[in-house]
Amino acid sequence: MPAEPLTAPPLTFTATPGRLDAVLSELSGVSRSQVAGRVAAGDVTVDGQAVTKSSAKLRGGERLSLSLPPPASAYVQPEEVALDVLYEDEHLIALNKPPGMTTHPAPGVTSGTLVNALLGRMALPEQDDFDGEGGYRPGIVHRLDKDTSGVIVVAKTVAAHAKLSASFKARETQKVYLAIVAGQWKAEREASVDAPIGRHLIDRQRMTVGGAASREAQTRFVPLSHHPDGHGRTLALIRCEPRTGRTHQLRVHLQHLGSPILGDKVYGRASEIIGRQALHAWQLTIPHPISGEDLHLTAPPPDDLLSAWVALGGELPDTVLNVENSD
Repeated sequence: MPAEPLTAPPLTFTATPGRLDAVLSELSGVSRSQVAGRVAAGDVTVDGQAVTKSSAKLRGGERLSLSLPPPASAYVQPEEVALDVLYEDEHLIALNKPPGMTTHPAPGVTSGTLVNALLGRMALPEQDDFDGEGGYRPGIVHRLDKDTSGVIVVAKTVAAHAKLSASFKARETQKVYLAIVAGQWKAEREASVDAPIGRHLIDRQRMTVGGAASREAQTRFVPLSHHPDGHGRTLALIRCEPRTGRTHQLRVHLQHLGSPILGDKVYGRASEIIGRQALHAWQLTIPHPISGEDLHLTAPPPDDLLSAWVALGGELPDTVLNVENSD
């Protein structure tokens, strides 16, 4: 059980004239959006009375009180969890994340994550963003969906984190995923998709081609094996090469092609063969943050994905079964 979060006494100030969120932000150093969140949570008082509007006007001289949540690290406890380590040195660690494990804590999710497991093994550079959408993510450079397995790299120092983050942003990394697609796929056909991805206009938990605030997204898909399903469709085991790193990019682009990932409940439909989306972060090549030499990482595809493909009648190519990592 995680320990109870620490509590801190409220911060108190004497108001200057102006709008509450602006004044309190200036006095406390907390962003206006965070102040608004604390107002909504009932954690801001003026002269001892809780306020409900961050736009409330202050005359000046009022007694302000602001209660802040404890730092994210107070919520996130080290946990002893076995990790599948692909590579490790003093600067970074590369892991084969199992399906079903959330990458990092976020509000409401403070246990059972990859970060909890890593904190049980080592110290990580602090990156508190618990009040934002990013969650608490010490050392995390990139992320995988909860039900996506495979290679993930975590920085062990602030310097390594900065270098790795810059490499991902500059597209100096090469990512390869493995997926089983359940729609119609033309045998032997490669496909390249250049279609921007943004937030779905109605379901804000989903992404879509186009959508709100869409950004460029490119992916190359190469079939490694294919198999007719007996109903006029061709199922395929696909090599996926994202050139950009948008949220849910592979899942959205494959749905866009009419071939959603097997078992993807959000962009396709559930499957009796596999209990999650059949997507695996298979290979990752990154420049080492200190030496600059390419680090080649490969995570063996998990049994549930391989078994699903065999259950569909497909054959497993030798390339899928071979594993090679940098020393």
